[in-house]
Amino acid sequence: MQQNEYEWVKQTRKTLLDFCSELKLDDFTRQMGFGWQSVRDTLVHIADCYNAWLGSFVLLKTKKPLTPKKDLPQLGLAEIKAYFVHIDSIVNELFETLIHQMDEPIERTIPWRDGGEVIAITPGKLLMHTVTHEFHHKGQITAMLRMMGHEPPNTDVLGTKD
Repeated sequence: MQQNEYEWVKQTRKTLLDFCSELKLDDFTRQMGFGWQSVRDTLVHIADCYNAWLGSFVLLKTKKPLTPKKDLPQLGLAEIKAYFVHIDSIVNELFETLIHQMDEPIERTIPWRDGGEVIAITPGKLLMHTVTHEFHHKGQITAMLRMMGHEPPNTDVLGTKD
């Protein structure tokens, strides 16, 4: 994956976030009984995945990349959008500093997990994981929205501008 492909990811994310700005708070936070339970919690989980694998494991920016569950009720859409701006800066830094090392394995412990588990994986594979993870959960979000009676927008990359 290259930077221009990540721009498509950002476009589809913006489409979904813009739609979420039209939701009532009750729908944004409604517990749906599957996935990460609510649209809000799922969006935070998506950003946390980028923060963990790219920000923490690859770039060593933090040892605590995951949002504690107790903090979720305080997060609104504005905070989540700001979190994704931070995530975009992490991805940009990845492209700027490791573009020629995307296929070179990094071997280290997973910083946010107890137990000292060591894995070896490439930045390119982790970037692909975080993007496919985002699209998986965006599908869950659109399912949640449909279950609430909303007609979510198309968040497929095929609908993005080249």
